[in-house]
Amino acid sequence: MLHRPRRNRKAAPIRKMVQETHLTVENLIYPLFLTEGENLRVPIRSMPGIVRFSPDEALREIETCLALGLQVFAPFPHIADNLKDKFASESWREDNLYVRAIRLIKERFPEAVLVTDVAMDPYSSDGHDGLVENGEILNDATLEILAKMAIAQAQAGADILGPSDMMDGRVRFIREALDKQGFTSVSIMSYTVKYASAFYGPFRDALDSAPRAGDKKTYQMNPANAREALLEATLDASEGADFLMVKPALAYLDIIRLLKDNFHLPIAAYNVSGEYAMLKAAAANGWINGEQAMYECLLSIRRAGATAILTYFAKEFAQLVNDQQNHS
Repeated sequence: MLHRPRRNRKAAPIRKMVQETHLTVENLIYPLFLTEGENLRVPIRSMPGIVRFSPDEALREIETCLALGLQVFAPFPHIADNLKDKFASESWREDNLYVRAIRLIKERFPEAVLVTDVAMDPYSSDGHDGLVENGEILNDATLEILAKMAIAQAQAGADILGPSDMMDGRVRFIREALDKQGFTSVSIMSYTVKYASAFYGPFRDALDSAPRAGDKKTYQMNPANAREALLEATLDASEGADFLMVKPALAYLDIIRLLKDNFHLPIAAYNVSGEYAMLKAAAANGWINGEQAMYECLLSIRRAGATAILTYFAKEFAQLVNDQQNHS
């Protein structure tokens, strides 16, 4: 035989030398759940190891993560039901939980990069990403609300805004609103291709943000569609997005690759709560090696073409890398 591919696998130094895809802490974004109170770390039953942090505890968590090399964080707010209304008016109130926490984090850790969430569902009494009227999600009326939310987050110190609502035209609307207010350096990481997925359940538990009626299929994408992702990405890129995101990640690796091959913007992917929970459950039962499965899944997302990965494994991965470096 002239060709023996195993020759390039025969020793660890050779395997490392020819490795095509590399995963580092710098590729990861760590989602954090926020809740009102002090000295609180409230476990989320469906996401082992993940908690809701009160703002003071979030600061402690971020300090720990920065020491591990993690620098990019994506906070999400858990809002009390009595603060929710159909217009999500709490979302742009000057002193709400979210903007207070953003301000605190940026004051204490200016080097930390914050990717914030722009969507109505955490604040909406309907639990939808858009304004609901007679059972219909109103696209254009929602844009006004999203712009108010975006400005409030930018004023608090957000570095990157993440519109996760899937309303048509929201990237342009938010970009123009930011620029008009002088926030030209605030980036937009658009949730460009967000599917109507079964893998969001634990996240909705964490924020108590599930729809009170109906589903999200009139605005989130059909999991059967791939070419539609090109349309969404073309629109978001033309409207001023700085990153294009695919959500979820593991069941949509082909979509990550599709965007990577067709656009010059950085591609982000959200390794969502259900994907995290599945691996944790299987590892807890001894069915898989959790550490190895975590690495393999994150590596697959990188290999598919994602530059940035939002993942609940971020801190665990950073700790693993840190331990390996300390023992080398």
